[in-house]
Parts: sequence; structure tokens; C-alpha cells
Amino acid sequence: MRPCNLHIVKTLELAEEMILLADRGEADREDNGCGILYGVLRDSAYKLKKLAEEEKRNHARKGWWPPEADETEQLSRR
Repeated sequence: MRPCNLHIVKTLELAEEMILLADRGEADREDNGCGILYGVLRDSAYKLKKLAEEEKRNHARKGWWPPEADETEQLSRR
């Protein structure tokens, strides 16, 4: 897989981690300030995820993203 595609995959993984952290933080928060923090984190994660998915589609249209490429398998080879 091209290095630029690996960066997109990593961005998607980070966005998922951000969403999970926001969920855990929201569940454990003890004040409104933390609620704002985790809301911003979640919102940012969804924006990043949307942009990365769009870029992945762009790469696929250009033929840079092999349709049979398994993202997790590619990452495990690094």
C-alpha cells in the first residue's frame, strides 16, 4: 500500500480512538468543563473521519487504493 494511503488508514484509526475516548470521558466526567472537552473531541473526530473517508474515496477513484487491500493487514506489516 502506498505511504499516503497508510496515513489515511492511521487517521481513520486515530479518529476511532478519539471517539472511544470521548465516550469514555463523557461517561466518567464530573463537571461541565469535561463535557465540553469531550464534545469537542467527538466533533473533531467525526470531522477528521469524514475527511479521511473522502480522501480514501478520491484515492480509489484515481486507482491509488487497491480495492482488495485489507487495511488491517497492511498496517500489521509495518
